[in-house]
Amino acid sequence: MSISGDSKRMESQRSHNQLHVIFLPYPTPGHMIPMIDTARLFAKHGVNVTIITTHANASTFQRSIDSDFNSGYSIKTHLIHFPSAQVGLPHGVENIKDATSFEMFGKISRGLSMLQDPIELLFQDLQPDCIVTDMMLPWTVEAAAKLNIPRLYYYSSSYFSNCASHFIRKYRPHDDLVSDTQKFTIPCLPHTIEMTPLTLADWIRTKNSATGSFGAIFGPIFESEKRSYGTLYNSFHELESDYEKLNKTTIGIKSWSVGPVSTWINKDDENKSNRGDIGKEGELLNWLSSKPNESVLYVSFGSLTRLSHEQIVEIAYGLENSSHNFIWVVREKDKDEDVDGFLQSFEERMKESNKGYIIWNWAPQLLILDHPATGGIVTHCGWNSILESLSVGLPMITWPMFGEQFYNEKLLVDVLEIGVSVGSKVNKFWLSIGEDAVVRREDIAKAVEILMGSSQESKEMRIRAKKLGDAAKRTIEKGGDSYNNLVQLIDELKSLKKSKAIGEKQHLINPVHCNGDKRS
Repeated sequence: MSISGDSKRMESQRSHNQLHVIFLPYPTPGHMIPMIDTARLFAKHGVNVTIITTHANASTFQRSIDSDFNSGYSIKTHLIHFPSAQVGLPHGVENIKDATSFEMFGKISRGLSMLQDPIELLFQDLQPDCIVTDMMLPWTVEAAAKLNIPRLYYYSSSYFSNCASHFIRKYRPHDDLVSDTQKFTIPCLPHTIEMTPLTLADWIRTKNSATGSFGAIFGPIFESEKRSYGTLYNSFHELESDYEKLNKTTIGIKSWSVGPVSTWINKDDENKSNRGDIGKEGELLNWLSSKPNESVLYVSFGSLTRLSHEQIVEIAYGLENSSHNFIWVVREKDKDEDVDGFLQSFEERMKESNKGYIIWNWAPQLLILDHPATGGIVTHCGWNSILESLSVGLPMITWPMFGEQFYNEKLLVDVLEIGVSVGSKVNKFWLSIGEDAVVRREDIAKAVEILMGSSQESKEMRIRAKKLGDAAKRTIEKGGDSYNNLVQLIDELKSLKKSKAIGEKQHLINPVHCNGDKRS
């Protein structure tokens, strides 16, 4: 046999022995970004990785995957066709963030559910050793069971939020309160955490939540976690060790903290602005560099948040009245709907005073957060933004909008004491823009003053945030907790693959007949 034939055989033998893990993300930025980062980390630790997604969703991260592949890592995307025409959507609308109405949201969700059968067939064709799927895809538990492989449940928020939500659903401490604004304490947590029913998602708040559409969706999701091999968390031990421990005893399944994944995957990447099209990056950096250290507040509400025009006006005046420097990311759509030209004149005023910098639509967030002039962030309490801010040691003004963001606020303000609440009081589904839950300019200015001022409270918050930032960097280095967890998980999955192969070999040598006798 020729040398080239030998090397081919060895190559095929090696790829056969290599652990093959499929990642199936849920298409909304808060869920997809950390899962793609995690998939890339698996590949960088020697795993053969396949990411299953649709064409439009792949286009948002394909560049990173190609770069990893060209660097010698075994990672690829497998594209499936999204049924846009069948559900009545324009071509290319494949991500939850593209929804502009409840009707559109329903169509995208319907399109996603139609992908279940083709994805199951793909699992059978690709024969992975493990599947890592988003929490929003509970059907994958059965799919993994059919293939006799482990399914890992990917939870894209904090241990704290999972524990808080679990105990509120279990004990319903808010059911007998006389009003939606009355406080209750979440049972069984190591810290005293008070909330009001208004800060809970509708489907938890309502008594007959199990019959509501979201209740019907989330029931199977939480059940699927208990039936999974384990859960992957984009968190780290030093950040919420009490809740990591509580989660293991409460949910009762294995979990691995492997975060912060964005910091980890980008730590050797000089080009921190690798998400999106930069455009005026030079101008922005010059503006930032002209400001004193820790003097600029970064204001960003994530990709799903929709704000009423009235709220936008209050934010503008609140920031202006606080007299601190700021960078504010505003959606292009808000500019289009700015009929009275308010935002335009505000932007011009800020340019003149040189106090504020407005970015339309997309910002190089990692680059801004990492700049020495940035001293704090206003966040909607989405977990990715929290981790990105924490990793560079920044304290936060908390402005939760929907979902589990109100739990994350409690973690930042009451447990870690690195956040100042702006006073957001109502948990509304992200597509509902309400005029009734407006946070006023004086509350915004007050929170900015507490965070960015020179009081003792502000100084202590900064010290705590910096300590957590150092811990975030340590945990992903060789020997750190998150690093060790990832290596240990990959080793465990390799052992499972080996035992399965041995079991199958034994079965082939000694097949069992229906009467239980082995063939001699």
